[in-house]
Parts: sequence; C-alpha cells; structure tokens
Amino acid sequence: MRAPEGEVPAGSGAGSSSDEDDGGDDGEEPVSVSPPPPAGHADEGTDGSTDEGGETGPAAPAAGGVGEAAPPSGRVRGWRGRYPVAATVLAWTVTGLAAVLVLFALLMPGKADQFHPAQFLRVPVEAVFGAALVLVLPRRPRIAVSAVAGLALGVLTVLNLLDVGFNEYLGRGFNVVLDWALFSDAQAYLQDTFGGGGALGIAILAVVLVIAVLALVTLSVVRLGSLVARNSEVATRATLVAAIVWVTCAALGVQVTGVPIASEHVALAVQDRAHRVRDTIRDEAEFQKIAKKDTFANTPPDQLLTDLRGKDMMITFIESYGRSAIEDPVMAPGVDATLTAENKKLTGAGFAAKSGWLTSATYGGSSWLGHSTFLSGLWINNQQRYRTVTAGDHLTLPGAFRKTGDWDTVGVMPGVQKAWPEQKFYGIDKLYDSRDLGYRGPKFSWSTMPDQYALTAFERLVHGKKHDKPLMSTIILTSSHQPWAPIPRTVPQDQVGDGSVYDAIEKAGKRPGDIITDARKSKEEYGKSIQYSVTSLIDYLVKYGDKNTVLIFLGDHQPIARVSGDHASRDVPVSIVAKDPKVLDRIADWGWTDGLRPEHNAPVWKMSAFRDRFLTAYGSTPHS
Repeated sequence: MRAPEGEVPAGSGAGSSSDEDDGGDDGEEPVSVSPPPPAGHADEGTDGSTDEGGETGPAAPAAGGVGEAAPPSGRVRGWRGRYPVAATVLAWTVTGLAAVLVLFALLMPGKADQFHPAQFLRVPVEAVFGAALVLVLPRRPRIAVSAVAGLALGVLTVLNLLDVGFNEYLGRGFNVVLDWALFSDAQAYLQDTFGGGGALGIAILAVVLVIAVLALVTLSVVRLGSLVARNSEVATRATLVAAIVWVTCAALGVQVTGVPIASEHVALAVQDRAHRVRDTIRDEAEFQKIAKKDTFANTPPDQLLTDLRGKDMMITFIESYGRSAIEDPVMAPGVDATLTAENKKLTGAGFAAKSGWLTSATYGGSSWLGHSTFLSGLWINNQQRYRTVTAGDHLTLPGAFRKTGDWDTVGVMPGVQKAWPEQKFYGIDKLYDSRDLGYRGPKFSWSTMPDQYALTAFERLVHGKKHDKPLMSTIILTSSHQPWAPIPRTVPQDQVGDGSVYDAIEKAGKRPGDIITDARKSKEEYGKSIQYSVTSLIDYLVKYGDKNTVLIFLGDHQPIARVSGDHASRDVPVSIVAKDPKVLDRIADWGWTDGLRPEHNAPVWKMSAFRDRFLTAYGSTPHS
C-alpha cells in the first residue's frame, strides 16, 4: 500500500532504529524502490555498516542516511545511486588501501635495511586474533575495540618510524623514557642546517605525519572490522585458513629469503619496548650505585698525575671522528693520506705519537655522552646516566688535574651557545664558549666557527698568555659535525683575524641539500671535514706546541649509519702526542701503534676504561 503524500514510510523515518542491533522491529520490511547500493559500501552507519551478517534489525534505506525519508518513487538520491559502478570501485579501493596500511603497520620493521618485500609477505598473528575477536563481538563493542586497537597500532607505527630514524642516525632504537629531550636538539640542528623557515616546515610536516598516521590507521582498522562483521561467513572461513597457515608455518619454521612466514612482530615489538622501559628504570637505580664508586676519589693531590707535572695538557675531541674515516674505502684514502702527511709534520717538529682505538658509548650523535664517558671513566650511554653523573662529584680527568693544584683548567667549546652548568662537574675553572671567542665570521651549518679559528682564539685568549701554572685544556672541535656542508678551508694564520675571512669560503661551499640525501656524497664530504679538522689541530700543535706540550685527541663517536655503514663498530681513534719521549714511554706497554693512524688490529678498549689507565700510567695512586 502506497504511503500518503507527505508522509514517511514505516521504518525509514527519523524515529527508525535501522542502525541499531537491538532496535525495535515491527515485523514489517520497508519497501525500497532503490537499486542495491555498491558492494562494500551499502547501508553504512557510523562504522561503515548497518546491516551485518548474523545481526537482526530492520533494513535501512538503500540510498538515504539514517533518519532520511525514502526517495520519491523511482528515483535514487545521492551520488552512489547515480554512479553505482564508481561508488563500488571507490569503496573497494578504499578498503584495499586500508588493508594494505594495516598490514604495513603490523609488519613494519624498525630499521631501514629491513625494508624488503619478504618482510611484508608474512601472516601476522595479530590480524588473525583481531579478526576472530571482531566476529564474536556485538556492534558497539566491536567499534570501540577496533578504534582502540587501531589507535594503539598507529602509536606503534609512529614509534617504529622513530626507531628507523634513530637507528639510521644514532645506531639504536628510540627510548620512550629518555629520548624525548633529544627533539629540541634535533630542532636546533635542523634550524642551523636549513634555516628557521626550513626547520619550521619540517617540524610541521612531522606533526602532520604523526596525526595522519594515527587517524588513518585507526579508521582503517575500524573499516576492516566492519567489513569482517558484514561478511561473517566468508570472514570466519578465511580466519580459520589463516590460523591454520600461521600455526603450520610457525611449527615448520617456513621462511622466505630468511624471513619467517608466521609473524608475531607486533607482540614482540610491544614486548621489546616494555623490556626497554623496565631496563631503563632498573639501569638508573644501578648506575647511581656505580657512579658513587671511584678508584681515585680519595687519592691525595700529591699522588695524582705525578709524572705529568709541568706539562701543558690538551684533550681535544674531533667531532664524529670514527674508525670508518680510516678504514672505509670511500673516505680512507683521503683521511689516511692526511694522517700520514700530518705525522710527517709532527716528526719534523720533534713530536711523536702513539694511537689506538676506543669504543664510544654513543654512535652517530649525542656527543656529550662520548665526552662524559671519556672524561669520567664511567659508561654514559644514555641521557639519564648523563644527568646522574653530571649532578654528582665523580672525578673527571680535568678535575684530577685541577685537584692537584698544579694546573689551571680551561675549556674551549665553540659548540656551546648557552649556559653550561656541567662546567662545575668537569672541574673546568674557565670556560670559553661560542660567545667568548670573538668570532665575527659565518656559521658553517651547525658549526659556529671553523676549527682553525677556535684554536687560534685559544692561542690568543689563553695559551699564548703568561701563566703561573701549566694549562689543562679541554677543547671540543666542531667543523666535522654533520651535515658536512659547507666545509671550511685552512687559511694563512696571519689572515684568520676575527673570522671575516671565512665569508667567501662559506658562500662558495656546498649546501646541506647538495649532499644530505646522497650517501656517497655524504661520505666524501665527511672525509674532507675530518681531514680539515686533523690538519687544523696538527698545524696548531706544530706552530705553538713546545717540549712540555702533551696532546690527547680522539673522536667522540662514529658518524651516522648512512656514512659509517650499517652495523659499523662504535670504535674511534685516539692518539697521544708529545715531544718528551718519557711521556710516550709511560704507555709503551699499551700496544698502541706508532704515529697518528692506529693499525686495524691495535688494542680496542671501552672508552670508559681510558681514565683509570691514563691516571695509573702517569703516576696516580688509587684510593677508593
């Protein structure tokens, strides 16, 4: 019977409960004159479905939304009715993309070198369990569970993306407890490299990416859950088949190119992150105990460093100077040639050197962890350990020299651009940071000034002046900091001046964008930056050093993985240089290589072992 004109047919009006699982059913089926909607898209409610397999309730209007009146006789409302084929294609395309996105999120690795097809040709057990759960849940709980699971999977995807970035640059995964503080340093690095506008743009893109990942993964899981519920019979059979395949492959250890077909990647990733959090919390408690123990804490001043009295000491860190600079086939030829040439300069000036290897506590960045490990004799491999040790009074190498009362301790740190409270912990009496060195030239990307200028300023402001006591100088050079563009060049010493001479050199140099995305170019420019830094340091020593000068120089860590290579060691070169042969005689039993280039098989120590070995070699008596 046709409804009177102006009235809403039964079951399709504003009071209709066609989208409710348990809505009232008056026992009558509404009459629809519309053709069936496209597959995978018909009768969608808030979750993309209103007529699910196995659920009862009155049918909704085919083309109208919830609460809409049925279309006039013989007419179909909405674009889906006008373009049914296009609607069908779009619906299945969106569903297919949702499935691809969820599968990608379930199988995404945390390292760039693991992205290969076999990684994504696996059966994720989490998808099997998820489908089984969706099949047994009523509509509202299903939507809620799907949304929560999707959001959790989105968060895990963001963390996996962070793992990829951290493994690429720092050689380790992202620590959800400690690493948030590093984002401010990353922002400062981007600003120095790409300018304020570029850094802001990258930051905005990163935020948009995070929001997009969370939203799209969540919506995709909800959509797939609705699809499974609408097609319960087919979905049940598919889930059973997938479960059988997974169990069989897991039991037999079936693999494709070394990758197991049966995947439990998400479960293992969550477990791994939980272990990282637990280990981080435990490590903090354990490290507090370790940091309180010190072999030389109670050594009297007159029993410290007795064999170096009267020597001008220099401890110099060269940014990112790692083993790969000396042994990688792209960088090594240029760097090794420079080390050979600079060693000849030293020999000609009456100096000698011995070199070995130290394993750094950090990789690719976080230089302060390497500095503190070397100077404190403690293994400082995360930010929490760094905060703990620098808040205490553990004896450092500069602090040991200062404790004797026979040295003035100074620091030259062109990379420090604001207040640096760690000065007190390290035992540095006078600090010269980027604001104190009188530089008027251009920045070279992140580096505030060329190494040659920093060393020249050190001579002018500190070393070249008369002193009542010898100096213990800690110098941190920065010109070999990534992105290695532009790179300074050495200029005649009498032309250094206030640094304005570097304007033309900076303008003529390469831009970060020229090399930052090209691994080989990054390697080449990194090698050149190491050559520049080593040359600047040895030129300074030859010109201003004397019979009482003792130089210790080393790298703080290896460069990023894109330059040092995947799975590269954390080893860095370390050298001791002096004119007085007695200085090197004291370390004759260390087995180090003569010259500035350590042999491949030279001894390798943990960087934290150097402090005690050095103090012992030069006459310090342990008193813990």
